Amino acid sequence: MYEKNLGTKQKALRINLDRRIYGSFAEIGAGQETAAFFFKSGGASGTVAKTMSAYDMTFSDAIYGTEEGGRYVVESRLMKMLNREYNLVEKRLQEKRGAESQFFAFANTVVALNFQKTNESHGWIGLQFQLTPLGPSNYVVIHVRMRDDENLLQQQALGIIGVNLMYGCFFYHKSPETLLLSLMDDLTPDRIEIDMVRFSGPDFVNVDNRLMSLRLVKNGFTDAALFGSDGGVLQPSEALYKKHILMMRGRLRPITNVHIDLISNGQKQFLAEPDVDESKVVLVSELTLHNLKGSDKDIDEKDFLDRVDILCSLGHMVMISNHHEYFRLVAYLSRLSKLKAGLLLGSPSLQDIFEEKHYEFLPGGILESFATLFSRKVKLFIYPTLQPDGSVYSCANFVVDEHLRPLFQYLIINNKIEDIINYNKEHMHITTDSVLEKIKRGEPGWEKLVPENVANIIKEKSLFGLPSEESNTNTVKSIHQVVGNLSETNS
Repeated sequence: MYEKNLGTKQKALRINLDRRIYGSFAEIGAGQETAAFFFKSGGASGTVAKTMSAYDMTFSDAIYGTEEGGRYVVESRLMKMLNREYNLVEKRLQEKRGAESQFFAFANTVVALNFQKTNESHGWIGLQFQLTPLGPSNYVVIHVRMRDDENLLQQQALGIIGVNLMYGCFFYHKSPETLLLSLMDDLTPDRIEIDMVRFSGPDFVNVDNRLMSLRLVKNGFTDAALFGSDGGVLQPSEALYKKHILMMRGRLRPITNVHIDLISNGQKQFLAEPDVDESKVVLVSELTLHNLKGSDKDIDEKDFLDRVDILCSLGHMVMISNHHEYFRLVAYLSRLSKLKAGLLLGSPSLQDIFEEKHYEFLPGGILESFATLFSRKVKLFIYPTLQPDGSVYSCANFVVDEHLRPLFQYLIINNKIEDIINYNKEHMHITTDSVLEKIKRGEPGWEKLVPENVANIIKEKSLFGLPSEESNTNTVKSIHQVVGNLSETNS
């Protein structure tokens, strides 16, 4: 049961008083704030086998080894810390108290705010732990960004979330959703952001980390989460570090041939940019929370997973975000990587970007939003649309309010917006909504409107409302039965 009003010291004390829970703490970069809570709460001798902080890099390397690239605040470093400390606990204490103890190793590797306040504060935090004596171990790992503007406040927040993680793992493990929610007890997203979580181990085999990541965004713990092409969760700033991000946004329910044409030709033009290194380009398909919501304004989690599976099968990274406006999305991407980025859009999306009503909440209106959207190293590649009369609507005949036309022309002249030119006109009549309706009706021919492997996945799993073969067979049988009954009646 979730104890929402339980304070941090109360959590630490309850763990200290549970004589089964016993292990080590290793914290690097911002003091030993998590261990400090257990010492200050009383009864720490019942929980703490060892605490340490290998703050000096030479000491740290001697204990845990070196990291590729020389970075210390990375997930691989955290995992080395967890595994080494946990193995030491088992090695030294198994014979003495292994039969009645649930061993753990808590670790974090953090870069806190420097004296000049010029760096980005973030860190990796994790727990390796047993749920039964002599049982196998599990992991829960999170990545956080600290938002307090004082070093002391950041240290305090790290200690709180560390205690929350430990308490959640031992007392809420049967409900991963509750465990996730409890991580922010006594904290707010204004103080700390959790942008990645990963559950692993035999006691979490039924946990889908993609759904846990979705809930991070839904709960407001972060504004975006990222999955790799293998479906695994990724930490955005680590996965996209020093990468050229090429992003396409949409509902993608399902992804169609027109999307593939947009990606293929847009990517060619992006790679042709003089300041783009092909070896560093990553393609990301983005789904906003808004685009995931159904008619009942709620998110169908199965539908979400289906879309992610299909996009990953095409080799895409997938991002789920709460950045509804494009200028917020670009601001976020520019924080992840300083290299040039590209956005792949249809002309209706460009039209939407030039709607001033979307920026009435900004003091500077559309100019303020454009200062963010177009001042970064970003370029928009626009896929034309087919008009009802058969003509093509593109940047060449783009319609914009007269007082905004000079602004549009400025962006064209300064190479911030560019038409995708080698498009396939045969695909331009395809719309996601029309394909989805054909799928729901089981209408023949919809398979030709989507990539072949996408069609196979939809048919294999009966996705997006596609009638199953069994359902179709039963329908045919029912029709034959009705016809037969009518024939008997008539005779």
